[in-house]
Amino acid sequence: MSTLARLRADLACGIGLLSRLPTGWLGGTDLPWSMPRSIWCWPLVGAVLGAAGALTYASLRHCGIAALPGAGWAISLQLLLCGGLHEDGLADMADGCGGGHGRAHKLEIMRDSRVGSYGVMALVVAILVRVGALAAMPGTTALVALPAAGALARAAMVGVLWRLPPARSDGLASTLHHLPATALVACLCMTGGLAAVLLPGTRAVTAVAVAVAATGIMCRLARWQLGGQTGDVLGATAAVTECAILTALS
Repeated sequence: MSTLARLRADLACGIGLLSRLPTGWLGGTDLPWSMPRSIWCWPLVGAVLGAAGALTYASLRHCGIAALPGAGWAISLQLLLCGGLHEDGLADMADGCGGGHGRAHKLEIMRDSRVGSYGVMALVVAILVRVGALAAMPGTTALVALPAAGALARAAMVGVLWRLPPARSDGLASTLHHLPATALVACLCMTGGLAAVLLPGTRAVTAVAVAVAATGIMCRLARWQLGGQTGDVLGATAAVTECAILTALS
């Protein structure tokens, strides 16, 4: 098994999990797939998705579009590229933790495909915060803030996987409990490197500190409410962390 084949497989896993972008260009089904090993590239995928939104916002602002509608279209593109993956997790976790009685009931609600009032409120707030924070930025600031926030938000998902056991024995998140040490270190190095390259010194420190704080809060909330992590917890963590970072950078 060559190193190149493993890297291609990891990228295909990461892109396929975190976005709706095509992965066929990376190779066929004969690749050595490993979802836990792919965590090293999650921040990179997040940065690319953030860059797509940032370029859209900067281009619209350059064409004379006002900040608020420009930010709305940019965030809409990000949602489209991600397939609403993280927002789905945020809505499910909000419904489960807000309306459930006991861990088993909360987890049962989170598996329901219907969205309740808590989920709707969480989605509205998350989108308003992201659009509002982006609209407060010049296009040049957004070009670095959105990719950095995207990278840190996906690294926050890895942080939750690292710190919490699975809340249930089935589901995607349960297969990601045992993370390879090499991939975990690579993920952290990738995230730190992207933050340092994209943001000025003090802003990079601020963004990382906010990401760590948001990850810690989501870990404590998930442990208290659910007894561990699920795929919905990971999605909610990414959404909340990105909102917090964009707010801090706005």
